[in-house]
Order: sequence, then C-alpha cells, then structure tokens
Amino acid sequence: MRNTRVLISGAGIAGLAQAYWLDHHGFDVTVVERAAKPRPGGQAIDVRGTALTVAERMGILPDMRRLKTDMRGSSMVDGSGKELYSSTERTFSGGVLDSPDVEIMRDDLIGLLRDAAGDRVEYLFDDSIAAIAQDGDGVHVTFESGVARSCDLVVGADGLHSNVRSLVFGPETEFIKYLGMYVAVYTAPNFLGLDRWQTFCMEGGVGGGVMTARGNGEVRVYVGFGSEEPLDYDYRDIEAQKRLLADRIGDVWVLPTALKYMWDAPDFHFDAMAQIHLDRWSRGRVALLGDAGYCGSPMSGQGTSMALIGAYVLAGELAAAGGDHEAGFAAYEAELRDFVADNQALALVDRELLEDGAEVPEFDNNTARLIEVANALTLKDYAPANVRR
Repeated sequence: MRNTRVLISGAGIAGLAQAYWLDHHGFDVTVVERAAKPRPGGQAIDVRGTALTVAERMGILPDMRRLKTDMRGSSMVDGSGKELYSSTERTFSGGVLDSPDVEIMRDDLIGLLRDAAGDRVEYLFDDSIAAIAQDGDGVHVTFESGVARSCDLVVGADGLHSNVRSLVFGPETEFIKYLGMYVAVYTAPNFLGLDRWQTFCMEGGVGGGVMTARGNGEVRVYVGFGSEEPLDYDYRDIEAQKRLLADRIGDVWVLPTALKYMWDAPDFHFDAMAQIHLDRWSRGRVALLGDAGYCGSPMSGQGTSMALIGAYVLAGELAAAGGDHEAGFAAYEAELRDFVADNQALALVDRELLEDGAEVPEFDNNTARLIEVANALTLKDYAPANVRR
C-alpha cells in the first residue's frame, strides 16, 4: 500500500477517530495538537443514527452508553425564572430520552477514543503546523516548534478555525457562514441543586442553560447571545472572550450567578455558531475532516456524528484505494457530500425557528427530520487484507 505515513492535525473527536481507523487499516499515524494535553470539558454531544454503527465497529459503544448523561428531563423558564415548559420525555440538548441515541460529555468521548486508538499512534502535544509544502514525493511540514517532518498525507481535523485549511485552502473568511449567535460552555458547581436535569432560558436575544454532569456533582453552563454581525475578537484569547461575554449578558434568570463561576473555569470555550462550506475537501495530499471541512454548527446536532462517520469513510476509502490519495479522497467526498449537506441544512432550520421565537413543538418537527437524516447513510464495509485489529 502507498502513502502510509499520515499526519493528523487535531486531537479532538474527528482527529482521534481518524487515528483509530487509519491505524486499523495499516497506516502509520501521528497526531499533532496545539494544546499541551487533551482538552478538558466541553458540551454534551450526541451520537446518532449511522454514527452509532461506527462506534459499535470501534468497540466503544458499550462504554459510551455507560458514560451517557442520563438526564431525567428538561425545563424552559422565562427571564424571571417562571417555568414555561417541562418534560420528562425529552431534553433540549439530547432530544427524546428513550431513543437509541447516546448523549455523552465531550471529554468522556475523547477519553474513549484516545484509549481505542491505542499505543501505535504517535502524539505531538503543545505544537501546531506552521507551514505545509507538497510535491510528488509527499508533504513537508514545519511545526511552530521549528521541527520539520515529511509524511505522505495530511488530514486537517482541527476544527472550525482549522489551521490546515488556512494554510492549504485559503483564509477562513472564504468558507465560513456565520449563523448569528455566540455561545460559551464551561463547568461549574451544581449551584442550582439539579438532579439529572437541565433548565434553559431565552430572553431578548440572550440565553443560557444549566445541565448536570458527573452524577450531579457538577454542571455544564451554556451562555450565549445573538449578534447580527460577526464580532472581531481573538479566538485564542480566553480572558478577552470572558469579558466580552460578561458585557453582553444582563440580569436574566440565574445567568449573573452562572457567570461568577466562569472566571475560574479551566475549560471555558467560546465561539460563534457557524458553518464551513467548501467546493472540495482535499487539495493534493491534504484532506479536511469534520468541522475543518464541513462544520454544521452545534445547531445541527450532528457535528460529532459527522466527525465519526467522516473518519470511518475517509480511512476506509484510502485503504480501499491502496493508499492512492487522489482516488481515496475523491471517493470519500463522493460518499459523504450529500449526507453532509442534509445535516448542515438542519442547523439552518433551527436558526430560523429561534429567530421566529418558535414554540417547542415546532422544534420537535425538526427533530423528526434530524432522525431521518442521521440514519440516511448506509456504511460500506471496508475490510482490506492489511487490517491490524
């Protein structure tokens, strides 16, 4: 097999799933990650439909179910705290409670994927790609640390603000579609005394929610606001982001109390609701995966599932092509392009419902469409002779 040395940028869900499947098919894998260690915290994420089959084939589905969020229900309140809606059948973050879907905290899934990838995968933490040059023999990479390395292929799995995409495809502004909202998520003590529950509030363009985690021992706080135009801020300056958020949130519900815990939160994350749209997901020996290539935004409810499925298909098509990157990358995109487009469309419907102040039953109608889209793709069975596991 050709082109067996693969460098993955990003040790998130997409990158780790890609590391697993490439190693599975006999590739030699290195993962470079800007953070000094696996990133803590993160929101509750959902694995649905076809992505559950990917998790099952990885052998991690039983542990995912063991670590699921296990919510009892959810409620919606107004700015004064008056309850507007309550349900023990569904939640805002995960949907219908008795579905086969798995809602799990992002850092828990990261741990499962890292363990599954195994010890053959090389990790380079606290570093990032500074330059990429391609020729007929391979890809020549220089890291921010100054180290140079050559490999056969590069996979950019480094998120909405992908460094690989900027270096190879062009500036982010050419591909990003802003959806009119910013959201932060971070961990706090269970200051509301919730019991396997989540409560959300929307009031005058500002909103947030609190949901329990870790057996009610903590909560994940969501705080956000609408903005007609994208804001100019440094997405790596965490303290500046916290100040920006604090300036935007007024005296709504319990959000002022929630913000007190924000300042010391070690896992604060803030970003725009946005999508990425490209005409193609590869250029030469470099391919994009997950949010880097086709972010759907959290509004789609399918970011994690698209990452898991994308990793499975990209590795499988490369293996099926015997490492021929031109054939493998083309087959990867042909297999997933329509599926991705349908998933991204889900977010646009939810955005319209939010802008129109829709009631919960109207979101339920989009949930039915979500289930249909999440199950629409039938996975190929990639089983080349050089499978390692």
